[in-house]
Amino acid sequence: KVTPGGELQVHGSGVLTRCLLENDLVDEMTLITVPVVLGQGRRLFPDVGPEAALDLVESRVDTMGVTIQVFRPAGRPQHVGTVARWRVVQDG
Repeated sequence: KVTPGGELQVHGSGVLTRCLLENDLVDEMTLITVPVVLGQGRRLFPDVGPEAALDLVESRVDTMGVTIQVFRPAGRPQHVGTVARWRVVQDG
């Protein structure tokens, strides 16, 4: 956090990730999505907890459809109209 080095990697623990976000201890978050469905799976983040906006700073996709997105925390989210705008884009 804030100083170079000392990278912390969290693999699959939404509870720990949420705790780090809540305490402003995340400088950058990389999410890797593999296009495979394995049953019901587990949620990345718990159902409860404060919301956090994220700015997308990098996005890549490989030839197998694996996506890598790099985000930085961006404070509290602005919800007004977000879902409506997304639906317009999705529906065309």
